[in-house]
Amino acid sequence: MKPTNRLANESSPYLLQHAHNPVNWYPWCAEALEKAKQEDKLILVSIGYSACHWCHVMEKESFEDVSTAYLMNQYFVCIKVDREERPDLDHFYMDALQAISGQGGWPLNMFLTPDGKPFYGGTYFPPQAMHQRVSWKELLVQLHDAFIKRRNEIEEQANHLLDYLKKSNQVIPKKDVSFEIPTEEKFTKQQLEKIFQQLMASADSHEGGFGNAPKFPQTYSIQFLLRYYHFFRDPTALNHAILSLKKMMRGGIYDHVGGGFCRYSTDAQWKVPHFEKMAYDNALLLMVLTETFQITKDDEIKRVIYETVDFLI
Repeated sequence: MKPTNRLANESSPYLLQHAHNPVNWYPWCAEALEKAKQEDKLILVSIGYSACHWCHVMEKESFEDVSTAYLMNQYFVCIKVDREERPDLDHFYMDALQAISGQGGWPLNMFLTPDGKPFYGGTYFPPQAMHQRVSWKELLVQLHDAFIKRRNEIEEQANHLLDYLKKSNQVIPKKDVSFEIPTEEKFTKQQLEKIFQQLMASADSHEGGFGNAPKFPQTYSIQFLLRYYHFFRDPTALNHAILSLKKMMRGGIYDHVGGGFCRYSTDAQWKVPHFEKMAYDNALLLMVLTETFQITKDDEIKRVIYETVDFLI
């Protein structure tokens, strides 16, 4: 008979998929957070969704494995979250993950101090170390050992990360809800230039996009470049936006038969896609493709726009 954990009482299809893991999963709840405080244990918050391929892979390889589950149960209070049920938690911990590693994705595995402060995270971890990535078991043991032997360092890192997250979400002060932002609360030119410089520091000048593999389209970053070009006529911004879109359009991340873009590329050259096409990703890409076409009148971009629309409808 399969074990049953607390997720068996949930309504989310994604959480129910994990209800018979040997991991003592909790849903996000006060009971789990209080348990971590009482037992002085680190917290693992693992976020995913039903259509996520690598979420299912990690469940099969690690969360269904009894020896792995033993380590998780012994050293951590384990919480499973459906990102479609709790987008607020997903957004917060994705910001934390990107601050830590510069990258994001799912499954999103975030580690918290017993009082709930994030300090380390990642996405998919294999059952055995490979491709310069530590195994899930090794990571669990390393984090537990660090917590026992270097707790002050973990607490300090958690406090720094929390301060950063607070500041990064306070760029524009919130007052009364209004469709018009008062002039004094808009971004200054100096702030926009700083954002542009930081964005271009992570830009891949050869293959387009930002950062290394796995590579996501990062449509909002491309949109920022297009808007930056519109206001300041900086050709570097436009050129990188075009380079990024062209590399994606000509690479494996784009479906040259059925139209539409896959979620991300597993390599830095956009050649090997993660075979999952999401409506919201393609809607966002359509937005930047159409804005780019308005500037360039490029026939190749126009063709991809029509093919992507055909895929969506």
